[in-house]
Amino acid sequence: MKKEIEVPKNFIKNIIMQDLKEGKVEKIITRFPPEPNGYLHIGHAKAICLNFGLAEEFNGRCHLRFDDTNPAKEDDIFVQAIKQDVRWLGFDWGEHLYFASDYFDELFEFAVELIKKNKAYVCELSPEEIKKYRGTLTEPGIESPYRNRSIEENLDLFYRMKNGEFEEGSKVLRAKIDMKSPNINMRDPVIYRIIKMPHHRTKNKWCIYPTYDFAHCLSDAIENITHSLCSLEFEDHRPLYEWFINELIKNEPKPKQIEFARLNLSYTVLSKRKLIQLVEKGIVNGWDDPRMPTIAGLRRRGYTPKSIRRFCELIGVGKSESMVDMGLLEYAIREDLNKIAPRRMGVLDPVKVVIVNYPEDKEEYLDAINNPEDLSQGTRKIPFSRELFIEREDFMEEPPKKFYRLAPGREVRLRYAYFIKCVDLKKDKNGNIEEIYCTYDPETRGGNAKDGRKVKATLHWVSAKHAISAEIRLYDRLFIKPDPTADEKKGIDFKEYINPDSLKIITHCKLEPSLKDVQPGDRFQFERKGYFCVDPDSSNDRLVFNLIVPLRDKWAKMAKK
Repeated sequence: MKKEIEVPKNFIKNIIMQDLKEGKVEKIITRFPPEPNGYLHIGHAKAICLNFGLAEEFNGRCHLRFDDTNPAKEDDIFVQAIKQDVRWLGFDWGEHLYFASDYFDELFEFAVELIKKNKAYVCELSPEEIKKYRGTLTEPGIESPYRNRSIEENLDLFYRMKNGEFEEGSKVLRAKIDMKSPNINMRDPVIYRIIKMPHHRTKNKWCIYPTYDFAHCLSDAIENITHSLCSLEFEDHRPLYEWFINELIKNEPKPKQIEFARLNLSYTVLSKRKLIQLVEKGIVNGWDDPRMPTIAGLRRRGYTPKSIRRFCELIGVGKSESMVDMGLLEYAIREDLNKIAPRRMGVLDPVKVVIVNYPEDKEEYLDAINNPEDLSQGTRKIPFSRELFIEREDFMEEPPKKFYRLAPGREVRLRYAYFIKCVDLKKDKNGNIEEIYCTYDPETRGGNAKDGRKVKATLHWVSAKHAISAEIRLYDRLFIKPDPTADEKKGIDFKEYINPDSLKIITHCKLEPSLKDVQPGDRFQFERKGYFCVDPDSSNDRLVFNLIVPLRDKWAKMAKK
């Protein structure tokens, strides 16, 4: 019996349960807060499943909020793509769709309130000077010469910033906290900057925009978020999150920030900056390339929403960073598709078999099971004729000891059909096998011999007369090294570890005719080969399939060697 992988415990769930038990909160409200400046990847899927999943489990709600505070990098194209990805994963925010830009007026007033409390000031240091004045992890920062301006002067300058009187980079608004704090994030962080670009939603209304750290926590508070879940990289930002909340928010309960370990997945990269390089340098064919770890790429490759949710369940939610093996993601998709994917026969590298004792004008239709894991899917008819295609690798003229497939003088079973025996073969002038000649035993219809004799191999096949042609894209892992970034400190760029065989395209494949009318997104198991999905590039005269995942994990075998 196959052993199930155990689902890890979720420490955040325990915190929520305790908060509910102690009456700290009445209703759980979480949020998924992407910045609309790119496409979501499998790491974001973990955050989506966590936030929406916990809200659903505790009968709360989860908001979808776009933290759109930087018009220089954001676009409505990304907004629509992110909404599509979240819906595709199976989650619904209902009426709770928000944007940080919805709160720009309130955020501006919050900034004014800080100035009036003498907790913020307009600074004229350049970005380079601000960085220099902040100090280091071992040296305290130096106060800005503009730090002690009067409240009146700061208010005047801030309103003039809002009115567009100053150039970009000439002035910023900074929170006045502690330049000697051991946490660099608390050393008078910038909370507003001048960006003279139209916003994808507010257009030209604003020329100053709040920073992420300022807008994010206050947006949480405005929306009454109870548990603000974020990755560990924001752990050092939590004191700043709480400082803004405590200074400006009176209502209870206040949002609680909780950090969890981000997803690191082997044989790929999840840095947006690195993914952009792969796209812009043409290493992959866009954001939805099936080799990309983006949700769009996984969807195009043929991954199911259920498999990704299952993967996120299996990796769990912890506090320590670790590398998750790509094999676990592949396990999740195999587990799902094994139950739901119809079986079909497809020959990827065909060689012709001629059954010399089968009548030339005869053809028959044999019964084939659509899915042995789900017999409710029924059966189908597959045509059989004198000439067939089998995989070239399923025949060897001089087989080694443990090769049990077709060879001269050897008998094998054809799936759902007959026993056949190789009696001769034909080669071209270069010595390549062109045709294999076999006899068949008509008493073995259905794949069983009436006299009880056994064979050691069963081959898949398609009738040459009825076969349809297809292009098959064989996708593999994008990198040959489990951690492509491991040697960056040695000066080795992550792109040096690109797998040159991450995509192989074969155009002479032969498939059974039941696949003639498939639609983009349809998934099948090609028997003995793997799981495949119809690509959107398919058309009436061109059928294209993507390899989702092989039937077995070849990388696990390679790792053991």
